[in-house]
Amino acid sequence: MQGRSSAWLVKHELVHRSLGFDYQGIETLQIKPEDWYSIAVISYVYGYNYLRSQCAYDVAPGGLLASVYHLTKIEYGVDQPEEVCIKVFAPRRNPRIPSVFWIWKSADFQERESYDMLGISYENHPRLKRILMPESWIGWPLRKDYIAPNFYEIQDAY
Repeated sequence: MQGRSSAWLVKHELVHRSLGFDYQGIETLQIKPEDWYSIAVISYVYGYNYLRSQCAYDVAPGGLLASVYHLTKIEYGVDQPEEVCIKVFAPRRNPRIPSVFWIWKSADFQERESYDMLGISYENHPRLKRILMPESWIGWPLRKDYIAPNFYEIQDAY
């Protein structure tokens, strides 16, 4: 089943893949990293003027990393705004995704957190650096294959 956003992208010959709808009926689309920035600009022009949230997750140990964007059309007098969820998958070895900071300023800290926890590099982000972990921290703590440094399991804890 194809939603409104997917149909609009097909009409304008923009490459994507429909992933269906979530439990709330919000359409979910998959976009390639190399196509993401142009589709983000087009989405903004089309009316998705609010980035509700951006997050990232590790799909599977040794697999892809995903950056997820929840976009909303905020319009005067509309109490049920149109929403879309966009997933951009990146390879684990060199996860690079264009930053949307210059389109939605609210992406600033959210992309930095995804970088800090999963190591996804957001290209052209103005200040992409660690936000939660110290700069000296080695590795990406939310990756499923991450091993905490100096981790000692407590034996026989009471």
